[in-house]
Amino acid sequence: MKFNRSGSCRIAMLAISAAGILSAVADGAGADAGATEFAPTIPNSNPAPKNAPAGMAWIPGGEFSMGCKVPNQGVCTMATMNAVNDSQPIHRVYVDGFWMDTNDVTNEKFEQFVKATGYKTIAEIAPTKEQFPTAPPENLVAGSTVFTPTTNAVPLNDYYQWWSYVHGANWRHPTGPDSDIKGKGNYPVVQIAYADAVAYAKWAGKRLPTEAEWEFAARGGLTGKTYWWGNELKPGGKWMANIYTGQFPYHDTGEDGFAGIAPVGQFPANGYGLFDMAGNVWQWVSDWYRPDYYTTLKLTGAVVRNPQGPSSSYTPGEDQPQRVQRGGSFLCTDQYCTRYMMGTRGKGDVDTGSNHLGFRCVKDAETAPK
Repeated sequence: MKFNRSGSCRIAMLAISAAGILSAVADGAGADAGATEFAPTIPNSNPAPKNAPAGMAWIPGGEFSMGCKVPNQGVCTMATMNAVNDSQPIHRVYVDGFWMDTNDVTNEKFEQFVKATGYKTIAEIAPTKEQFPTAPPENLVAGSTVFTPTTNAVPLNDYYQWWSYVHGANWRHPTGPDSDIKGKGNYPVVQIAYADAVAYAKWAGKRLPTEAEWEFAARGGLTGKTYWWGNELKPGGKWMANIYTGQFPYHDTGEDGFAGIAPVGQFPANGYGLFDMAGNVWQWVSDWYRPDYYTTLKLTGAVVRNPQGPSSSYTPGEDQPQRVQRGGSFLCTDQYCTRYMMGTRGKGDVDTGSNHLGFRCVKDAETAPK
């Protein structure tokens, strides 16, 4: 769910309306676009460079099958089926090796950046009449998108019931001016728009991952699993990610250990030593979003090397540019969104943050310290 800077609501990211659940993504990107089986992942065999950057893990790169198919019926819901529409067809991709942050960027890390640069996030800057000439004056106030649970169970066909544009919401005040991040330095920073993530990455001498890099890293060397850890949501009865447990959007029971956002690194790492590659907070990647992009890649008939995404954004029914987001969040559930599944995709307006959206960075091997 997204709201643009004038406070009006946009469908994006995890939001799935009742109509959306029953319809496939436009432009041939749906389940009928020729999804194929997963072929084995072939990681590069070169050893990791020496002197790893602090807080980063080496991702060897290699060739893998990218995308998602409808999983076995044990986890298949209408929300699940909708979640894979733009994640097909499965196609072969090669990525070079790179370093990746083991955790999402935290409040502590982002605060260091702000103190060093004086940077102000988009959510901290009031939109102007020039930017939004039709917006009423009361909406031209700095703020961002906030999820608020409903007071009772509701039909899942009107996301205005649980999302709103809150004046004063930003990374320091994730759910509004009455909230803060005191004592939460190890929580992922949220309310981050795309430009904010890019600015931090540049300051840190890093960059945002491409969508292909992110998925290769998230899979942790496994081939075609429903989740990064395997095909069972709770192997041995153990929760592996921070998602929404209970009845969405009324009551998160916290059965997985957390009702709402969690500190980083509270669940097991994947095969490459990366934490929270499913659930907790969405993560920006650098690719523009198009629902038909995977079809375009598949039609090349070749292994695509280091894809950078389409040249521009396109989403049916949307007029704002959008970038891809990956990993799902603490609001994902099989009742409404199952994008904690590997290979699934989210999207969001580039100028909008929310209280379940953050990021992590990568670094090219050749720019790593010697």
